[in-house]
Amino acid sequence: MILTQLPAEFQAAKPILETIEAAGYEAYFVGGCVRDTILGKPLHDVDIATSAFPAEVKQLFKRTVDTGIEHGTVMILDHGNGYETTTFRTESGYQDFRRPDQVTFVRSLQDDLKRRDFTINALAMTANGKVIDLFDGLADLEQGVLRAVGIAEARFHEDALRMMRAVRFASQLGFTIEPQTEQAIADNATLLTKIAVERTRVEWEKLLMGQHPIAGLTGLLTTGLYRYMPAMADQEGLLRQLMALPTWHLPSIESTWTLLSWTMRLTDEAAVRHLLKMWKTSNELISHVTTAVKAVAALKRAGRLTAQENFYTGLDALTTANQVATILGFGQDQTELARAYADLPIHDKHELAINGGDLVKAKLVTPGPMMGQILTACLQAVITKQVANQQDALLDFAGMVADSKNH
Repeated sequence: MILTQLPAEFQAAKPILETIEAAGYEAYFVGGCVRDTILGKPLHDVDIATSAFPAEVKQLFKRTVDTGIEHGTVMILDHGNGYETTTFRTESGYQDFRRPDQVTFVRSLQDDLKRRDFTINALAMTANGKVIDLFDGLADLEQGVLRAVGIAEARFHEDALRMMRAVRFASQLGFTIEPQTEQAIADNATLLTKIAVERTRVEWEKLLMGQHPIAGLTGLLTTGLYRYMPAMADQEGLLRQLMALPTWHLPSIESTWTLLSWTMRLTDEAAVRHLLKMWKTSNELISHVTTAVKAVAALKRAGRLTAQENFYTGLDALTTANQVATILGFGQDQTELARAYADLPIHDKHELAINGGDLVKAKLVTPGPMMGQILTACLQAVITKQVANQQDALLDFAGMVADSKNH
């Protein structure tokens, strides 16, 4: 196969290959960028593989960065772009089922490609668009099949994360996993426990955000791989509930965890926090999801949110909650939701026109618990439009609140 119309990303990187080739070495575009070009999908990265050893690559270019030189990878900087360029290599060892104990640089493209995970990712392409296919990856692309390169069990023992990548690719591409590859995942699923949670989490999130999540979830169920994911050992029912939903697409990491938490019935903030801690997510994500789950519950209960709920949820978490609620069948029109939020008099407590100092200066209260109570009452009154967010009006209102509390 020869691709005659190459994306702009390849055109920009073409001089890199030509420079390496002019020095007497081989160089190819490899992996996902070739696959996605054939599938007509947008490119995320352009990766280059070469017969030149790292030191030889560095001699050919003025600006390089040793991003992974022990594994043969050098970043070539060219006109504001960075191109990861990796020497052909073989690997051996894999004591931790993730990284090779030994990397050997070689001059053979075939030796390099045969260590890759799936046939559709073991494609190479010349600067002029000629596709090199040594493992029938083009046929698998055409048939929508995910097949391990060579012996599937060997590929998964080299890197157990490849099992999660298989179900993730199934979701992203809508492909089916070839039977021998699928059986090898089932036979070796327990190896997933050898992989860092953070790496598994990335694949899990990408699976849920894929264009064909049902395909990925089917792979998890069929292979039993889900049993070795954090907090998922007894969650077959969860996966089947997700698969039973009408056609859905999750647009963000925040929405994936909000949907999971809701479907797992983790409406208690502590339970949601516990789940996300098990998956080693960031504190920022935990805060967002716990807030969004509360908003999903409110949408389920009342069909729309009160002014106070809109205020305390915030637009980002509101959007997440509504995306999930829409998938579940009780979402609000997004434009209306955004309009209701925009209609709030203020969007942050720091926008309140008075503070504790103002209350003290007006001799309405001394520092202490009552000050916080009065400010909270003022905030609620502004949010619900009972009082204008103006200092004089709020001081009058604060005086009434203080009087009521003193009597």
